[in-house]
Amino acid sequence: MQNRIVEIASDDVHLSLMRGFLKLAREGEEVGRVPIPDIGAVLIRGYGASLSLSMAARLAEENIPVILCGSDQAPSSILWPLNGHHAQGRIMQAQSDLSRPKQKRLWQALVQAKILAQAYVLEADGHTANDLRMMARQVRSGDPDNLEARAARAYWPRLMSALEDGFKRDTAASGLNSWLNYGYAVLRAGAARAIVSAGLHPSFSLHHESRGEALRLSSDMMEPFRAYVDLKVARMARNLPETGADLDKARKAEIISVLNLDLHTPYGASPVQTCLNRLCQSLARICLGEAARLDLPDGPVFSDGGGKL
Repeated sequence: MQNRIVEIASDDVHLSLMRGFLKLAREGEEVGRVPIPDIGAVLIRGYGASLSLSMAARLAEENIPVILCGSDQAPSSILWPLNGHHAQGRIMQAQSDLSRPKQKRLWQALVQAKILAQAYVLEADGHTANDLRMMARQVRSGDPDNLEARAARAYWPRLMSALEDGFKRDTAASGLNSWLNYGYAVLRAGAARAIVSAGLHPSFSLHHESRGEALRLSSDMMEPFRAYVDLKVARMARNLPETGADLDKARKAEIISVLNLDLHTPYGASPVQTCLNRLCQSLARICLGEAARLDLPDGPVFSDGGGKL
């Protein structure tokens, strides 16, 4: 399964191709290798990291995006395959021609799915979430009432209050916020992989319009899955003596595993990455006039058969 996000955080790592593997070397000595079929995306944060042309070309052939991060550690650029999909040109043209009313209706569906996912997570943690379910039903085309933000204000205190005193969602804060930031970066990379595979363009968004956002469509398409990152972080924090612990390699690996979380779908239980792939494929079909609705999942599958964290 192509769910593995390869993160390069060190400054002195060189990535090259070796017999079907992505080889990682430091000062000329191999420090690791990853089978290319297992890779979902490559995320490069280390400023001194380097990538061979043969490796970049092979990743492009496999439709694996390489995401480059700036000094703020946020994605600043992406190496995007030109042959990502056999109908890529036709899909991108249709995507750019998508009417504003249709974009708003699609954003409505994404916001509804996001709020419902937050409700699933709260209920799994033993909280009531009837108000969030009501908000999801009230979302209108384009979310003019900003129910996405209203739901967030109800959601975060319930989910995190028992884990971190005075928790407030802040992208610049440490502690659990840094864990969430990392999880969202992983999710965004997974969405980027799904977008290129579907033949869509990452800059033609449905809603997000930040001038500094390199992957605006990824930010749109990841929204229904954010709560599952929150679920993963909450479960991890529940098992730690200190929620403010720094992210180490093991914790990063645990967060990355969110892409393998099974969700209910009409096709049976499917991991998050597969659901992202189907969602982006359905958007491509909508752009081409071949479908009317986004293909969205319906809540997590709990391995214990219950729903408690």
